Amino acid sequence: MYTKPPEIRNVTPEKAVKILQEHGTIITVEEAKLILDFMYKFAKLAVNQYVNSN
Repeated sequence: MYTKPPEIRNVTPEKAVKILQEHGTIITVEEAKLILDFMYKFAKLAVNQYVNSN
């Protein structure tokens, strides 16, 4: 039976908050979680589209 490998996420919400604060953008940890979820999903879609187009 196929089991999906676990996702590896190197950027924590806390790290994202810190990085954005250094550039003048203030967000909460909850907002960072939503942003990171979106970014990981978008990146996965982009990679799949690239792989399937070749």
